[in-house]
Amino acid sequence: MLSYSLGRLAVFATLGVFPVALAAPAVQADPCARIAGKAFAPPADALACMKSFPFNETLRQNVLSVVSRVFDFYTFEDYYLNSPAPFQDSTTNIRADLDRINRTRYQTDFDFNKDLYDFTTQLNDGHTRWFPDCYTQFQNILPAPIVTLEENGEQSVFIAPDAVEFISLLGTNYTSFFDSTLHFDWRRLAGAKVLEIEGVPAYDYAERVARTQSGNYLDLGVRVNSAFSSYRISGTDYSQRVGDMAGPAIPVQETLALTLVPVNATRAETVRVPFLASYAGESFKNKEEFWALNCAANNETNGVDFKNSSQIENQQAKRIQKLAKANVVDISKKVSVGLPTQFQPTLPPVNGSEGVIKSYILSDKKTGVMFVGSFEPDDFDGFQTDVQATVTHFQQEGVSQVLIDLTNNGGGFVCLGHFLHAFLTGTKSLGDFPNPGFQSTNRANPLAQKILASEIALGVNSNISFYAPDNWAFVSNDTRMATSHNYMSPPSSRQINGQTYVESQRFLDVCPFNVDIPEDPPFDPSKIAIVGNGNCASTCAMFSTLMNERHNTSIAVFGGKPGLPTQFKGMAGNQVLEWADIDSEIKTANLKDDPLAPPDLLVSGDFRHNWRTAYSFLDENTPIAYLSELPHSRFAYTADTYNNPQNLWTFAAKALLG
Repeated sequence: MLSYSLGRLAVFATLGVFPVALAAPAVQADPCARIAGKAFAPPADALACMKSFPFNETLRQNVLSVVSRVFDFYTFEDYYLNSPAPFQDSTTNIRADLDRINRTRYQTDFDFNKDLYDFTTQLNDGHTRWFPDCYTQFQNILPAPIVTLEENGEQSVFIAPDAVEFISLLGTNYTSFFDSTLHFDWRRLAGAKVLEIEGVPAYDYAERVARTQSGNYLDLGVRVNSAFSSYRISGTDYSQRVGDMAGPAIPVQETLALTLVPVNATRAETVRVPFLASYAGESFKNKEEFWALNCAANNETNGVDFKNSSQIENQQAKRIQKLAKANVVDISKKVSVGLPTQFQPTLPPVNGSEGVIKSYILSDKKTGVMFVGSFEPDDFDGFQTDVQATVTHFQQEGVSQVLIDLTNNGGGFVCLGHFLHAFLTGTKSLGDFPNPGFQSTNRANPLAQKILASEIALGVNSNISFYAPDNWAFVSNDTRMATSHNYMSPPSSRQINGQTYVESQRFLDVCPFNVDIPEDPPFDPSKIAIVGNGNCASTCAMFSTLMNERHNTSIAVFGGKPGLPTQFKGMAGNQVLEWADIDSEIKTANLKDDPLAPPDLLVSGDFRHNWRTAYSFLDENTPIAYLSELPHSRFAYTADTYNNPQNLWTFAAKALLG
């Protein structure tokens, strides 16, 4: 692997003299003023504002120093040199890519950040991405969400039949741009069959977007499904995701050319449909305010030393133990559009449906449905009591089989995935491996080893640190480690694509469950099935993988490109650390001045990374992220199921559970 360390560049020795909140570079024009105060703007105007800040070498070196040194903690770096099938389209040399970005001449700060954003996006690991806050506040939205449906036994691409109801929920500030300003009749496109997009077959264009823009998921088939519109839960409400073709994250496209056949027509026509960019950031009046509010580093950008008493009090007020997360960031959630009311379930919700889980009993009276929209609730303990309340309600009503919907579940708290797995299957089913999670490691690079050793010496515990040993349990007996146990001494090493990968000893999660786990499963495990669209990330992917590997649960995936294999899990990393998290670990260990430590970011942004690896039960030498696990069943969406969860559940219950 190419040896590359931006930390060796002399320029970094001087970074400390620059203020954290740099002033916006002066330019002659102010295109930001043109869109100030607007919720929506033409993409060209939004792009002009973002491109008004000239390239700054100091900022490039600062950002790349952070990115390069955080990559030292990244668990999957060596896999990218030759990614195993079927994930080979992610193959790249990360250090060579960083070197290219360091040598490229850019005209604007946007150009640099967009290049870095695209590079990390195309790693297809939602745990490891650069998000520059300056340039991720806008999202393009097409008034023609695109779906894949089966019609008369054949799968094709369509404009969503509910496009009018869906897009109207964006409000008249959005629709009037097309109606009054452009005089563009977007409503007539609803339900049209799409033959080509930008001159290529529609499914091929979806695959192009999946390879270049979607990111988040190693599996190409899953990313293709992400390109299409689909239902989801956003927060605690039903929502409809626009999809990566009709809702790309950064507004660099002004239009999308669609060759289509409208409803009740027989001839194809090509329509160039305009995008309109939504803005989800803080209100601004001019470019200086745009920079100050979105681009300059703030008091939440970088990490803190958690040994500071006020920081300890703040952390302990939240909970006793820091809680590991595994989730992806879906920028489209900044502009959450509701699912039209007529497509939401009409069944009465059962107990425990107030949060991120929506549960129902189908009309057959024997099937209980749990739509788990996320593992990242506002109330960690409340998620557990909701599951308990739902299962109890199911049992009282005589439910004998359970369908779990994981569509567009972006993950969340690691331990809540483990909790749901254990609660549905019972402790007895875990057998000789009583922990409800996976064997895990983190990367034992030199700075990581220093962090752990320093925190042990300082007496740091799991209240304020993820490295602290008492976060973890021994694999041999599932007992919690003492705060003095150094699980990186000695480290373990193995060869990955010709590189020596050094990692910690293996360990297990210690989870603070507040609900008793039943010994026996509340339902026959063979009568539990899972459905989704493959966009099941992180903790969601770990939960579904646990159900598959340990209990052979029936899993079905809906949608996708016909003939393209699609995994049931999206990104299956074990834990993500945000930039502020790893920076806090370094500062809490008194190592911010270490030559290996990254500097503070001078801009507002986040370079997150996959910090832990979960190993498969089917192959204990392979991370679950790189183990191909296909669903037991594949189904096409139809006009009755793509945006109507209740119809989909009714179909799936009969097909999977009988």
